[in-house]
Amino acid sequence: MITFKPITIEDKAEIESFTLPYAPANCDLAFANMFCWQFQFKTAWSVVDGFLVIRFQIGGSDRIGYMQPVGAGDFTPVLRHLEEDILAAGQRLRIIDMTPEGLEKLRSVGHCQFAFASDRNLEDYVYNASDLRDLPGRKYQSKRNHINRFEAEYEYRYEPMTRDHAAECMRLEAEWRKTRSGHTGELSAEQRAMQRAFAHFDRLGLIGGCIYVGDKLVAFTYGSPINDHTFCVHVEKADTEYDGAFTIINREFVAHLPEQYTLIDREEDLGIPGLRQAKLSYHPAFLEKKYTALCLYPDEIACKRLWIKCFGDEETFIDSFLIGHYSRKRMLAAEEDGRLAAMLHLIPFESELGRTTYIYGVATDPDYRGRGLASGSQKKGPTPRSLSQARKASRTFTPRSASKTGRFRSFSKRRTTSTSARAIRNRIGLWSGAATTAHRCPNVCTAGFSDPAKNRSAESTAGRLEASGRTFSGPSEHPLPRDRIRRFHSFGEEVTDYRQNRQKNVEIIANHSSNV
Repeated sequence: MITFKPITIEDKAEIESFTLPYAPANCDLAFANMFCWQFQFKTAWSVVDGFLVIRFQIGGSDRIGYMQPVGAGDFTPVLRHLEEDILAAGQRLRIIDMTPEGLEKLRSVGHCQFAFASDRNLEDYVYNASDLRDLPGRKYQSKRNHINRFEAEYEYRYEPMTRDHAAECMRLEAEWRKTRSGHTGELSAEQRAMQRAFAHFDRLGLIGGCIYVGDKLVAFTYGSPINDHTFCVHVEKADTEYDGAFTIINREFVAHLPEQYTLIDREEDLGIPGLRQAKLSYHPAFLEKKYTALCLYPDEIACKRLWIKCFGDEETFIDSFLIGHYSRKRMLAAEEDGRLAAMLHLIPFESELGRTTYIYGVATDPDYRGRGLASGSQKKGPTPRSLSQARKASRTFTPRSASKTGRFRSFSKRRTTSTSARAIRNRIGLWSGAATTAHRCPNVCTAGFSDPAKNRSAESTAGRLEASGRTFSGPSEHPLPRDRIRRFHSFGEEVTDYRQNRQKNVEIIANHSSNV
């Protein structure tokens, strides 16, 4: 078993003996970031087979993740130790911030099949230090204009930051935060991380700078090294009443950094539109792509194989679904002959009707089509085939669950003889008349199944719906892409709002489905 210990200030030298020579341009591997944000992620570390292993709790939850092991050579032998550690915690292996090179190494691991996904919101913006310092060429003309106006209007000075600047910087940060709406949780956490940084400023080896106009602090920034040639900017704040303050602190700070830092990592944008625009305006040399690797359970592997067989989607899309949306509690699966023959996924979301279930990824293996496996699972009324009848036909249609052996769990014989397929649907909230359960969604949205033979496209269906006074559009709040719309029957075009006891026209959500 791996012995992990919390990150302390005394661990800086040993941890940086791995990160400075070997770490990629990833802000999460800067020691100052790991230390200052430990309260949020419960970050811990260990050295395993000559590699630095970082373990943390994802988003402050109980889910455990590991950073890609840092060191020289092939890290894949370390995975066995990580698997033992995560098994003891009753979870599965999840590796965060994988590099493209690390991803390829994981693909060669035979004892575990991984799904991979990346998040654009978490990609680091990495710049050439010379570009930020010199602002050359036409693409930086607007930045030079900002600086020229600032220099013409104000007499300013640059001061290297010390711990003595902490109180002034925190007051400016408080004023800056008053101008921001939303993201209050992130900003409060950032404030706490800043307080921790200033408390240990010298021992963390932080480098910072301040811009003063007269005696007033109008901008400040600080950061620390990620590796021996990449410097990470952790915090940058400015008084927005001083036009050009952000631009001037950015240029002056990079100009005063040691020349060994040829790359500047300005961290991610977290999907915040204004922040993304600002970071893109400085024309990054590249975005540091980060992948999440998730070791798949046997049922997820079976789902992925069926998905590929029925839809032919790119593996990256299927992996993103498995990592971001798949849940055993929201999946119905039909087995025949020990194989996954049909599947149906449910995704809850909020709509004008309240909590609504979105039917997605309905598919039947071509070898088992024409038997009503998937279509029977979506009918609102009673089905002619009970679970007891299904068992006699060596078929079960049950919420997905895995036993210790990784096989799909079926209902017991006693339960099977007394539980109908309709009751199963009620358990997971598929039928809108379901009794209240932990997973109940009172409404169902579905566009039915694909039917290439009838050649009914989404567009033609939209025309038929408009002619009948209904509308067709994908829900803006739904996380899955609208370009996944497939041909489908005009099936289930209305749902019932039982709380209002009346019919409502709703936006039809086109599901990703195969012939069933």
